[in-house]
Amino acid sequence: MRKARAKKRYLTPDPRFNDENVTRFVNNLMWSGKKSIAFKIFYDAVDRINEITNEDGYQLWKKGLGNVIPEVEVRSRRIGGATFQIPTEVRVARKVSLGTKWLIGYARKRNGKSMAEKLAAEIIAASRKEGAAFKKKEDTHKMAEANKAFSHFRV
Repeated sequence: MRKARAKKRYLTPDPRFNDENVTRFVNNLMWSGKKSIAFKIFYDAVDRINEITNEDGYQLWKKGLGNVIPEVEVRSRRIGGATFQIPTEVRVARKVSLGTKWLIGYARKRNGKSMAEKLAAEIIAASRKEGAAFKKKEDTHKMAEANKAFSHFRV
């Protein structure tokens, strides 16, 4: 166990939008340390969103990410030989992390030519409260609602 809590590391904001959340998103999008390629994919996706919807792609991305971020999740807890799914509120940092991972993960599974196209399509779908990433959030909330009876086991 650590003696002291690990220090929180702060990210440098991205060059185009000057936003730390974009950098965090790009870091999750990145494979094998290819950050410049990940930035290019993200910016291409934002530009594609601009073309398709005639709206600001950056604002649509923020809206889509906001729609995908979960409020509650279930955590397994073993009590007296039985395992219960206990609904708990999600910490702020984890909310953004889960939403980002779901958005990128389901974008990768989509059909399309390039990752930028797939990411743009998933972001547009999330901003309209559609798509696989939004469905994942809804399923998580339904599961938490179904297991509400076990919330008194929370620590």
